[in-house]
Amino acid sequence: MDPWWTEQQAGLIGGLLGAGIGIVFGGIGGGVGGPLAAKGRAKTFVLGMIAAGAATGVFLAIAGLLALAMSQPWHVWYSLLMPGVISAAVCGSLFPVFRKIYRQHEERVLAAEEFRRG
Repeated sequence: MDPWWTEQQAGLIGGLLGAGIGIVFGGIGGGVGGPLAAKGRAKTFVLGMIAAGAATGVFLAIAGLLALAMSQPWHVWYSLLMPGVISAAVCGSLFPVFRKIYRQHEERVLAAEEFRRG
């Protein structure tokens, strides 16, 4: 079987995937999502970004495992598997953290309303 891409292309693909995932899901999802979550805003957007990051990671990891099963050279499967596993692990582990942050904010809002009512 012919390789899906060359070693040079694998470096470019892996680098672009890593940088793209880092910027989109890390920078926007985490950098913007953290302050928004702390204020209880944009819940659907923030949780959606983190879920999309995890889903993208799972998709890339499956593609990397498929390439490995198809006996592609290491530079093909590794350039898919590495960013996929990292993205799935990071975003997947952050999803419950962000849900908890939103839940805590909602509890603070309810406690403040209860306190105002006396």
